[in-house]
Amino acid sequence: MTDSSIIIREAVQSDQAAIREVLLDAYQQYEFTLSEDRWAAYKESILLAVDSAETRARLVAVRNDEVIGSIFIFDSSVLAYGLPELGIENPIIRLLAVSQKARGLGVATELIRASAKLSLEWGAELLHLHTSDMMASAVKLYEHLGFERAFDKDLMNGDVVVKSYRLHLKEAALLQV
Repeated sequence: MTDSSIIIREAVQSDQAAIREVLLDAYQQYEFTLSEDRWAAYKESILLAVDSAETRARLVAVRNDEVIGSIFIFDSSVLAYGLPELGIENPIIRLLAVSQKARGLGVATELIRASAKLSLEWGAELLHLHTSDMMASAVKLYEHLGFERAFDKDLMNGDVVVKSYRLHLKEAALLQV
């Protein structure tokens, strides 16, 4: 293993400041896509998630002793969004973030793979996520990794459709590597 290898591990308390930095770095690209009020609310929800007791697992990607990515896993739509009406009783990944300087290194794929493996270890058959058209490159990645649309789990955030995707863990090519 070289010094530039990417290591995926569970986050520890001392990672929290670095996770906040990675999240803000990764999501700041949407600041000017959203209205000022919507961005402020989105940024606040992103930062609140770092300390949320509802999160089952927080994974980080580390390269050269620096946190360069993170992802959060929740057990259900109730815990992820406070939305029991979605009826998702499987793990949900949220707030996948890769620092801008680490993009193109496969960090997002490895964070998703680790989340899928962990979810399978927990006995889950499906892994869910939600995203919007604003995040076109993320959508492309999710579809490439085998996620399929789950139209029945879409939700609305104001006038924006937040699209649901799911991965069938036992058949996922992502986990055959």
